[in-house]
Amino acid sequence: MKRKLKNYEKIFIAGASGMVGSAIKRHLENKGFEKNLLIPNREELDLLDSNSVSNWFIKNKPDIVILAAAKVGGIYANNKYPASFILENLKIQTNIIESSWLSNVRRLVFLGSSCIYPKYSSQPIKEEYLLTGDLEITNQWYAVAKIAGMKLCESLRVQYKFDAISLMPTNLYGPNDNYHPQNSHVIASLIRKFLIAKLKNMPSVTCWGSGTVSREFMHVDDLAEAVIFCLENWFPDINNAPLDMDGQSLMHLNVGTGKDITINSLAEKIAAITDFKGEIIWDMSKPDGTPKKLLDINRIKKLGWEAKIDLDNGIKETISQLKNNELDLYFSPNSQ
Repeated sequence: MKRKLKNYEKIFIAGASGMVGSAIKRHLENKGFEKNLLIPNREELDLLDSNSVSNWFIKNKPDIVILAAAKVGGIYANNKYPASFILENLKIQTNIIESSWLSNVRRLVFLGSSCIYPKYSSQPIKEEYLLTGDLEITNQWYAVAKIAGMKLCESLRVQYKFDAISLMPTNLYGPNDNYHPQNSHVIASLIRKFLIAKLKNMPSVTCWGSGTVSREFMHVDDLAEAVIFCLENWFPDINNAPLDMDGQSLMHLNVGTGKDITINSLAEKIAAITDFKGEIIWDMSKPDGTPKKLLDINRIKKLGWEAKIDLDNGIKETISQLKNNELDLYFSPNSQ
C-alpha cells in the first residue's frame, strides 16, 4: 500500500529551523511541496504553550504533521540541564501530538532517538528492546521524554485510531548542525575541535572519553528521505506492515545505516579530512556513555528504504559546506 502526499495537503514541520526539520523542509521543497508547507515562526507559535499550539492548529488546520522539534544536546548539556531536557521536550511533543489528534490531522510522524533503548542492549538493537533495561544515565532525561512521546502516539492509535507513527533515528550529522562548544553532538563537536586546531596550528586536540566506544552515524538528508518514505509507505494497520517478534504490528521503526565506528576511528577520520597533523589525546576522566549503539534496521529495509550517504563523503560534504559559508564565532581563530 502507498499513499502519496497530495499537492493540496498542508504539511506542518515542527522544528523546521533545526538540523532535522530544515533537512525535511529542503527535501519536501525539492519534491515540489514548497507551497504546502506550514513553517510558523516563534512569534506565531510557541510550542511550549499549549494554548498557543491549540489555537494555531484551529486556525491553520494542517493535514500532515512532522514533529522534529526538540531540545537536544550532547553529554555535557544533558548532565547540566536535566530538568530542561525532560520538561521542555514533554511539553513540546504533548502539545503538538494532542492538538494534532484533536484537529483530525491525517498523519503524524514523531521523531524520537536511538537513546530510548537500554544502555546494555544486545546488538544490533531491535525495536523490541525498548524498556527491557536501564537507560544510559547521561541522557536519561531526554530518553524518558522521547519514550513518553512515542507511547503517547501509540496510545492514541490504540484508543482512537489516530494515525501517528514514530521513527527512531541513530546519531545524526550534516547541514545546520549545532556546533556549540558545550551543547553539540559527537560529529559536530569533533569537526569544531579539529577545524579550530587546524586554524590555530595547535599541537594536539583533546577528546572526551576513551575513544573505544562505537556509534552509528547517519547524514540528516538520509533521515529526511526516510521520513517522507514512511509517510507514504508505512501503515502499521495493514497486513504487510512490519511486525515484532510476537507477530504484533510495530508502532516505531529504527532508522540508521547498519554500520558503526569507534569514536577513536571517527576522530582520526575527521582529523585527516581537516588536515590536522597533531596528536589526539583522550580525556579518560570524561564519560564514554553507552559502550556500543548500533540499530537493527531490517524492518525499514524490508519496506524498501536504505540510507545512501557514505560516512566519509557525508563528513567531507559537511565540512566543505562549513568552509564555503560564513563561519560563526565558534570557528573564529580566537575561539576556545
